[in-house]
Amino acid sequence: MENFRREEIGADKIVNRKRCVSMKLERNPPPDRGCLVGIIFFILGLGTLLPWNFFMTASQYFERRLNGTEVHNGTGRVQKEYLFNSWMTLLSQLPLLLFTLLNSMLYQWISERVRIAGSLVLILLLFIFTAALVKVQMGEDRFFSVTMATIWFINSFGAVLQGSCFGLVGKLPPKYNSIFMSGQGLAGTFAALAMLLAIASEADFESAALGYFITPCVGTLVTLLSYLMLPRLEFARFFLNGISSEETETRDELLQDNSKMNGHANGSLTAASKTEAELDCRSDATTQAALPQQAVQAKASVLEVFKKIWVMAFCVTFVFSVTLSVFPAVTVDVRTTFPGKWELYFASVCCFLTFNIGDWLGRTATSMFRWPRKESRLFPALVVSRVAFVPLLMLCNVQPRHYLPAFFTHDAAFIIIMILFSLSSGYLVCLSMSYGPQSTL
Repeated sequence: MENFRREEIGADKIVNRKRCVSMKLERNPPPDRGCLVGIIFFILGLGTLLPWNFFMTASQYFERRLNGTEVHNGTGRVQKEYLFNSWMTLLSQLPLLLFTLLNSMLYQWISERVRIAGSLVLILLLFIFTAALVKVQMGEDRFFSVTMATIWFINSFGAVLQGSCFGLVGKLPPKYNSIFMSGQGLAGTFAALAMLLAIASEADFESAALGYFITPCVGTLVTLLSYLMLPRLEFARFFLNGISSEETETRDELLQDNSKMNGHANGSLTAASKTEAELDCRSDATTQAALPQQAVQAKASVLEVFKKIWVMAFCVTFVFSVTLSVFPAVTVDVRTTFPGKWELYFASVCCFLTFNIGDWLGRTATSMFRWPRKESRLFPALVVSRVAFVPLLMLCNVQPRHYLPAFFTHDAAFIIIMILFSLSSGYLVCLSMSYGPQSTL
């Protein structure tokens, strides 16, 4: 009887120690030393959109390689039109949609580490292939087909990568979601600056293109190494794994104490087993208080979750639909009214750099203020109102024109419209992505 009481007291002591550790960790997570986790998620955000932005910004390179084919149209020989920007937009967004949906099922069978690291490795190999292709001479038709296939596969892996990273950052405090999306916004700026440097270098066409495509190879490699370093950081382990080093030590002590109890009466063994089960149930310090709620949420169907987030899902889809309907397929064809050397830089500066800086500033602004609130009807109204940018941009100096004349012919008008277009895109899409998870609570 005395032994049983001693063992029961020992078990209670372990339970109390475990509870204290869990409460301490829940209230005081380890610090993000040097903001390393924040930097890594910023780099991950940058890496998820590098593939799309580098192909999109390099439209001048691709169009130059596709300008040599002529066809006979019955009255004479004319230059063949490949409609590269339109095909690039279609063959990047279609796999993005399909593989984002596929990724929602893949997570059940393929681990997060394999999906993220594997996608980065495959994207890196495809970029190396694209860089090597700069030095390979081939017919325009074959080059177009190979490039379109590369765009399809890169965006397929990019969709899996992006979806997996959103799931990963969702385990951390909300500010890391803003950091991640801010990195995504900077990816386009990074690509636009790389293109400007390639043009300004005044190197020959092949060398400039080769240097341009080597840049995302380095960026993707840095992203991969940053992700592999993430599990080594205690702050990341605390949120991503739900267990800290202090908790691990406590659990080890528990197992040792339970092993000692195994030699005593059956009653004490039952008590120790109950204690171990209780501690296992509380192993995740960050979700200890929310276990009943999480158990209910785990049983919720996809349809039930969609009913809660459909407004935010519509907002994200609509913002991207409006943006991608004109950028870059229409905006890249806007021409400057100032002939000369400025023509070489106009598309890179006024189209790509202006949009991506504005998009990044819009995403970053959500970390400082969030208006309107997610319950407000004004929010979806603002999202829908962005459709006005479609005719506004089409009325800029887009060339060639076949029907309506250009109304906004000056470069300044195009730049102002692009700034408002990009700021609203970045701000509203980041706000929608931030409000979405909150709607399920």
